[in-house]
Amino acid sequence: MSTEHPFTPLVTIVGFHHARGPEVEQWFGVDDGLDPATEHEWPLLPFMALSDGAHASTEDFSYFTLRHNATESRPAMSLFGISCTRQMEANKLLHRPADVTRSTVQKAIVVITANPHALGQIRERLSMVTAAWFAQRDFTDLDIIKKFQESLCDTVNDRGLDGDQYLGLPLRALIHEFRHQVLVLFKCCLLQPKMLFFGSRCEQLCMMQFSLISLIPGLLRNLQDCADPELDSYHQGLVRPTSLRTSDRGSLLSYMGLPLQLFGKGSLFGPYTPLQQLDMLADEGTKSYVVGSTNSLLLQQRDRYSDILINLDERTINISSPSLRAALNLSVADRRWIDFLAQSVQDTWDDANPNRPTTMGYMGSEDFIRLQFEDYLLALISSVKYHNHLKDNHHDPKSLLSEIDGDPSLEFGAEWVEAWMRTDNYRMFNKFTDSHLFDIIEPRHPCTGALTIEDIQRRFSQQISELHLDERFNSAQEVLGKHLASGQKKVSSAFNQLWTDLEVMREAQKRKAQEEKENQLSRSSSNTAAGEGNRGR
Repeated sequence: MSTEHPFTPLVTIVGFHHARGPEVEQWFGVDDGLDPATEHEWPLLPFMALSDGAHASTEDFSYFTLRHNATESRPAMSLFGISCTRQMEANKLLHRPADVTRSTVQKAIVVITANPHALGQIRERLSMVTAAWFAQRDFTDLDIIKKFQESLCDTVNDRGLDGDQYLGLPLRALIHEFRHQVLVLFKCCLLQPKMLFFGSRCEQLCMMQFSLISLIPGLLRNLQDCADPELDSYHQGLVRPTSLRTSDRGSLLSYMGLPLQLFGKGSLFGPYTPLQQLDMLADEGTKSYVVGSTNSLLLQQRDRYSDILINLDERTINISSPSLRAALNLSVADRRWIDFLAQSVQDTWDDANPNRPTTMGYMGSEDFIRLQFEDYLLALISSVKYHNHLKDNHHDPKSLLSEIDGDPSLEFGAEWVEAWMRTDNYRMFNKFTDSHLFDIIEPRHPCTGALTIEDIQRRFSQQISELHLDERFNSAQEVLGKHLASGQKKVSSAFNQLWTDLEVMREAQKRKAQEEKENQLSRSSSNTAAGEGNRGR
C-alpha cells in the first residue's frame, strides 16, 4: 500500500432487522452519500459482522477479511474487519423505533482497516465504545461513534506497533489445548490445503487462526492478498534479496525467504466465514484456504469444504485427505521438539492468568514460543535447501558439508518435505532465495537424533494420562523398558504393539462418545415429539 495514500479506517453500524436480517445502517469516515459496501461489492459484510450464535453471549467479536477494489491511487488489496456485537432488551430503549418488534435489539459496531497488526488495540477500544453506546439506551445518539472513528487514524497507521505481539494472540492457550497437534497444524498450513476451523465462540475461533499464521515470521504484515483468491500483488512485487546483515533479524529473515506466503493467487484467509460465502470456497479458482465457521451445519459437509477440520469445541482434528494425513505424521525429532515446547507451557500454566508463565520468566512465554517456531522454520528451510544441494551434487563429496551426516530434511518427515515442494509457497520461496541458505543457518533439526527411552516414556505417559489408562499400561511400560536394554529390534516391536493398543483404545473411546451423543440427540427428539403430542391432546 502506498504511504502517500494511506487507507482511512472506516466504521459502520450493522443491525439485525426482524424482517430483512443483518443490514448496514450507517457509515462513518466516508463522504455523505457514499456506500463503501456497494462501491467495493461487500454484500456479505452484514453477515460477517453479526456471526451465527452471537446472540448467545453478552459480547462477541468477529474478525473477517474484505477485498478493496483497485482505485486510481492504489491497487486492489485486502482489508480487515473487526466487529463487536451486543444486544439489549428492547423495552429498555429510551426511544423505541416502530420497526423494533422483537424483545431484543442486536447491533454491531464494525471497524475496517488495512493494518491487521492494529486489531489488538482496536479491539480494546471497540469494546469500550460499544458498551458505552449501548449504555446510552439511545441508538440515535451517534456522537461517541463519530469521535471513535476520527481517533482511529492515529492508532492503525502507527507502523511502530509490533504486529505479532500487539494483536494479543493466545499462543500459550493454543499449545496448552492442542499440544503436539500445534506442530501438525503449523506444518499443515505450509502445505496449503483447505483448512476449516469450527467453534461456537467466534472470537476464540478467529484468534486461533491468527495465532497459527503468526507463527510464520512476518506473515501478519504481508496479508495484502488474503481476502480474495484473485489477488497476487505480493508475488508480483517480490525480488531476491541481494544483501544480508546477520546482526539484523529483519534482514536475516528476508534473506532466508520469510515470510512463506500462504495467501496469494488461489488462496483465501477468512477468520470468520459466514455460510453465504461458501460459493467462494467451492469455486474452482480457490485452491487453498484457512477459514472459520460457527455454524454447525458446515460440519455435515466437512468432506466437501475441508481437507482438515479443527473442532475447537471438542478439541479434535479430523483429516479427511489420506495423502495429507500421511504427510502430517510427525517424525521422532518433531515429536521431541513439540513435546519440549508443550511441556514448557504446561509446567508454567496458570488458569487464572494463562497468558503469562507462573514463573514470570522467559521459558514458556509467548516470546519464547514464537522464537522456537522461528528457529524451527529456519532450520527446516535450510535443511530443504541442503536436500536439493545433495541431489544436485551427490557425485561431488567435496561440495557437501562434512559436519552434516546424510540428508537432514528427513528429520522433518520425507513425505511432508515432498508435499511441501509441490506447494505454491515453496515454489515462490525457492525461486527468490539463494541455493546455499544452509551456509547461513545450519541445516539441522533443532531436536535431531535417535529415539531415546526418555522420548518413548514421555510420549506414552502423555497418551496414557489423556486416555486414563494408567493401571492397564503400567506393566506395558515396564516391558518396553526391558526391551530397550535388549536391542533395537525388540524395541520397535514392543513400541509398535503398544502404540497400536493405544490407538485402538482411543478409537473405541471416540466411538463410544459419538454413540452417546447420538443417543442423547435421539432421546431429545423423542421427548420433544412426545411433548408436542401431549400439547395436541
